[in-house]
Amino acid sequence: MGLPVISLVGRPNVGKSTLFNRLSKSRQALVSDFEGLTRDRQYTEVLLDDDSETFVTIIDTGGLTNEVNEIDSGIQGQVLNALEESDIIYFIVSARDGVIGLDREIGAQLRRLKKKIVLVCNKAEGLDLSLAAEFYELGLGEPILIAAEHGQGIEELIDHTLPLLPQVTDDEDSDDDVEGIAVAVLGRPNVGKSTLINRILGEERVLAIDLPGTTRDSIYIPFEREGQKYTLIDTAGIRRKRSTHEKIEKFSIIKAIDALEKSHVVILVLDAREGVTE
Repeated sequence: MGLPVISLVGRPNVGKSTLFNRLSKSRQALVSDFEGLTRDRQYTEVLLDDDSETFVTIIDTGGLTNEVNEIDSGIQGQVLNALEESDIIYFIVSARDGVIGLDREIGAQLRRLKKKIVLVCNKAEGLDLSLAAEFYELGLGEPILIAAEHGQGIEELIDHTLPLLPQVTDDEDSDDDVEGIAVAVLGRPNVGKSTLINRILGEERVLAIDLPGTTRDSIYIPFEREGQKYTLIDTAGIRRKRSTHEKIEKFSIIKAIDALEKSHVVILVLDAREGVTE
């Protein structure tokens, strides 16, 4: 897309999606006090600084774990793709939890990358920098203390980031989260929406495994084909209301309906083996 790219990386439930929403001034990413809500990488273009009219692309990623299963392996693959695209990496840790073993493992992996890394210490309400000294052991420099939920420390984070950004040409601009023709992909859980999107894009852009409910958020994916810009929107599977009980699933359906309203074209995916259901 031409703009500098910043990815948000860390273990589950440290506030990556909250920071994503804070920077994008939106509620685009699902946020709740549950681990593992974000699974695919979520993109948005952001006016990071009004004075310098600096635009960037922010990528929210799923939480990294050391679990060995199909979903977590898929998330790790999505995060690695985001890291490759990034000019700057925000490594998010939690001031409430302090440094834990998984933070050390992730930090060690990030240090091997030839990328600019900003250590972001979230959930730091009322915490003095001197009390955050333990985060220096991660070997990633001085932590930037923020409380994304309340907007504290965001200006300091942006001020720290601006000098690290690569230069972009004047003719590169930013649009909303929907670029060009918006195409939403809707359907019941596990009918192959994410697989279809990956096939269209020719890459494993979204997590697609044979488990219902793998996609929880609406994922906006800008791409270009023969000079025409599109935004594909992968949505969570929609079930009948009486089958929907979990709070997370209800939020996911709200996000899917929102994606539908933003779209110019909707692809309804059905399972040919099951036919049309209620």
